[in-house]
Amino acid sequence: MAIAKAERLMNLALCLLGTRRPLSKRELRESIEAYLEAGSDDSFNRMFERDKDDLRELGLVIETVENLDGETGYLARRDSNRLPPITLDAEEAAALGLAAKVWQQARLAGAASGALQKLRAAGLPEDVDPYGAHGALEPRIPVHEAAFEPLMLACRDRRPVVFDYRKANAAQPGQRHVEPWALECWRGHWYLAGWDRDRGAERVFRLSRITGKVRSRSGRFTVPVPDVVTVRETVASWAGETADRSARIRLRSDAGYPLRAKATTVRELGDGWDELEIPYGHGLDAWLVEFGPDVVVLEPAELRADVVDRLRAVAKG
Repeated sequence: MAIAKAERLMNLALCLLGTRRPLSKRELRESIEAYLEAGSDDSFNRMFERDKDDLRELGLVIETVENLDGETGYLARRDSNRLPPITLDAEEAAALGLAAKVWQQARLAGAASGALQKLRAAGLPEDVDPYGAHGALEPRIPVHEAAFEPLMLACRDRRPVVFDYRKANAAQPGQRHVEPWALECWRGHWYLAGWDRDRGAERVFRLSRITGKVRSRSGRFTVPVPDVVTVRETVASWAGETADRSARIRLRSDAGYPLRAKATTVRELGDGWDELEIPYGHGLDAWLVEFGPDVVVLEPAELRADVVDRLRAVAKG
């Protein structure tokens, strides 16, 4: 839903909920700025009827009555639109409290804080520890990339976007035209899943590799958004999470903690190097390139060749 339409629907809902008597379309038009800018009466009438239907579809009970002047009036009585009492058990309250606290960025923190206050007022227990027995481990979802906010809004509003993206084996970024589906955080990094129009296929993009601004484009999506978007599964395959083979690498002693965490064996070689055996799957070469001179692939030969090819491509750029 576009932001302008969402604001217009919110203003209409507030007018209908805040009035003590039915309001005519004329009065509603004079009260809501977007309706004043609608132009002709026909344009306003079509917009108003669509908005009224949308609010009803969202669950708002709107009554239609005849007022004293013979005009049709509209109102939404508060007692007809009041939610039932919210009852939460300890686990549900903890889950909602955790969801509200996990966002730390300014744009989302205000909404989350307000939602948490409303939950408290509605019965969220004050003494519920949203982190259970591990209260000292307070989770965070870091969002340092400038691309996060515009992509989040584009996913919500179903708007195509354009951005410059630098692949792991490329020195220069290339332009991507994407229909964004979902954002997901995996092991401290944010990823976008969507439909790459130029390649005609589903793709996953790491936000830290997006350069420059994310630019919105007009028009609709050209392919349906799938019910399930497997962001983590795709990224896991890049990192060898679904591997059925092993690779041997040399790694500097003070580097590559993520590789060490995945290693099945680690052997000290001396001279500042260790030898690791790690799972080997699709996309491991792209991941190893990110560690630059701190990693040397020993075997298998095809993995070593793939890593060398990627490094040469970066060097040529």
